Amino acid sequence: MVTSVTSFGRSGLSDWMIQRISAWIMTAYVAFMVCYFVGNPELTYAQWAELNSSLAMRMFSLVTILSIAAHAWIGMWCVLTDYVTLRLVGPKATAIRIFFQLGMIAITLLYVVWAIDILWGI
Repeated sequence: MVTSVTSFGRSGLSDWMIQRISAWIMTAYVAFMVCYFVGNPELTYAQWAELNSSLAMRMFSLVTILSIAAHAWIGMWCVLTDYVTLRLVGPKATAIRIFFQLGMIAITLLYVVWAIDILWGI
């Protein structure tokens, strides 16, 4: 059984919605990039820099990065709560699960901050 300590007060419906919305955002980003590469077969650095310097593209990239982070967090949470259980791991399952969840939070935050630094140059 998943305890309230590891669910962080979320509901299954909110997780489902976040997964679906983030998947659509990531799909739109990939589709846009594929179309851009196909439409610009002789892509130069100047064109690439111009695309990525626009506010709209930076915002689209930022929303996509946040979507990847949310999607990955929910996916990993599901895997950990499904497989790191009392029945499969033993009496230390909750402590192990929390350790891995905190590790995932730290890694995800690191990647998000790093991506924001690359996008916005802060």
